Amino acid sequence: MKVLIVVDMQKDFISGSLGSAEAKHIVPYVEELIKNWPGIIMFTQDTHSEQYQATQEGQLLPIAHCIKGHDGWHIHESLVAAVSENIHNMSMNIIEKPCFGSLELVTSLQECDDEIGLTSITIVGLCTDICVVSNALLVKAGLPEVPVYIDAAGCAGSTPEKHRAALEVMRSCQCYIVND
Repeated sequence: MKVLIVVDMQKDFISGSLGSAEAKHIVPYVEELIKNWPGIIMFTQDTHSEQYQATQEGQLLPIAHCIKGHDGWHIHESLVAAVSENIHNMSMNIIEKPCFGSLELVTSLQECDDEIGLTSITIVGLCTDICVVSNALLVKAGLPEVPVYIDAAGCAGSTPEKHRAALEVMRSCQCYIVND
C-alpha cells in the first residue's frame, strides 16, 4: 500500500503568519495529488498552545503560529475538500505534532506496515527545510526498507535556497527526490 504524507499544509504556513508565495504556489499541486492518490493519506498538523512564546521553539522562532483552535491552525480547506473528492474514496488521518518531527507518525506507519505492508511513502508539504526534512528522516529511520519519496513540486521551504539544501540532505539520506 502506498502512503501520502502531507506535512503541515496549514493556513498559517500558507497565507498566515509564516506564509509565503512559494507555499501558496504548491497548494493546487498538492490538491490534485490528494484527489488522485491511490492509497493512504495522512496529514501532520503543527499544533501549539497559547503558551507557545514560552517554549524553546517560541524563543527561537518568536512568531506565533498554528495555535490549536485558531484559524491558522487548520489544514487548508481546499486540501480537506480534495480528500472528499479522492477518486479512490480514501479518507484522511490527521496527526497533531507539537514539534518539527512526529514520532507518532512513525509509529502509525510502522503499524500500517506490520498490518498491510507499505510499498512506498511519498511526502509533500511545508516547510521543506524544517518539518518535511525532520519527518522524512524519522520515517526513513523507522522504516528503512520502505522507499521514501519527496515530491519536490509539492514542497516549499522557508526560502528557495533552504528548500534546495533540504532536498539535498534528504537525497543524501537515501530518500528519492522526484519532480525536482
